[in-house]
Amino acid sequence: MPRDADRNHAAPGLSILVTRTSSLAFDCQSCGACCSFSAEWPRFSTEDDAQLDRIPQKYVAADLSGMRCEGVRCSALSGEVGKSTACGIYDLRPDVCRACMPGDAECLMARKAHGLPVT
Repeated sequence: MPRDADRNHAAPGLSILVTRTSSLAFDCQSCGACCSFSAEWPRFSTEDDAQLDRIPQKYVAADLSGMRCEGVRCSALSGEVGKSTACGIYDLRPDVCRACMPGDAECLMARKAHGLPVT
């Protein structure tokens, strides 16, 4: 069970995911860069119909190809990128969102695009 200091106060019940790469800690709830990198990134590909049916329609693109974005930012992301963010559908998020891990190549690419530290 996470300690109170590890809790995501913006989205109660979610633990903060922190990964260290070299001397830099990647805290997803203080980043959000991967969720605001590209309107092409949050595309549905490996989800089955049951998974997709659980995602609220207000977050799904009109052509049903992926998550609805406002510019390059996923509509399910709340907060300010690089400061404090949360996913409004964390437990229901699509596979593409689950695949991006703190400190991996996609994470670093998104962080770099937002001017956030990568090393």
